[in-house]
Amino acid sequence: MFDVSQVHAAPGADLITPDNAVMLFVDHQPQMFFGTGSGDRAAIINNTVGLAKAARAFDVPAVLTTVAAESFSGPLLPQLAEVFPKNEVIDRTTMNAWEDEALVEAVRATGRKKIVLSGLWTEVCLVLPALSALEQGCEVYVVADASGGVTPAAHEHALQRMVAAGAVPVTWVQVLLELQRDWARQETYGAVMEIVKAHAGAYGLGVVYAQTVIGAHAAG
Repeated sequence: MFDVSQVHAAPGADLITPDNAVMLFVDHQPQMFFGTGSGDRAAIINNTVGLAKAARAFDVPAVLTTVAAESFSGPLLPQLAEVFPKNEVIDRTTMNAWEDEALVEAVRATGRKKIVLSGLWTEVCLVLPALSALEQGCEVYVVADASGGVTPAAHEHALQRMVAAGAVPVTWVQVLLELQRDWARQETYGAVMEIVKAHAGAYGLGVVYAQTVIGAHAAG
């Protein structure tokens, strides 16, 4: 039974925070981008880098992984690697990242239950680890616009399969603003505004306009 006395001003436990999440970037590599046809590849790159900068701004642990980097798929997206110059990139042979012990150990070592997942391709390299992690009790948030599939149908049906299993679809800006959540948090406000201006398109231009016309502290 609903108890109105329990209603109070507080964030819900479902929210992504800097203290409960880990970001997992899967196979953002040249060969994988070549085969991506579900959306504009430049937009996916932009969104991925925006998401990565969000992790850096809020000190959210990031796990980076590639598949067959030296034999087929090529290196990690340079713009992504640049955001995390000190992070090890875990290269795998498995299409399912959750079958690679080094990767799972890297996620496990963060102690975080919420996995913010992005990568290529949605129908293989995202859906397989998402389903595997969900089965083991993790919470999975799939960043749909920082990911891509071979076709629009492949991307959409993979998202539907993950959602049916319990994953939550999100966008990179949604993750960024959920991490910030309060414009009074000045320790991250400036970094968030810089990320928005660089990667959030018309929203970013709106921030530029507001800061120019209204003042440097115009809220997002």
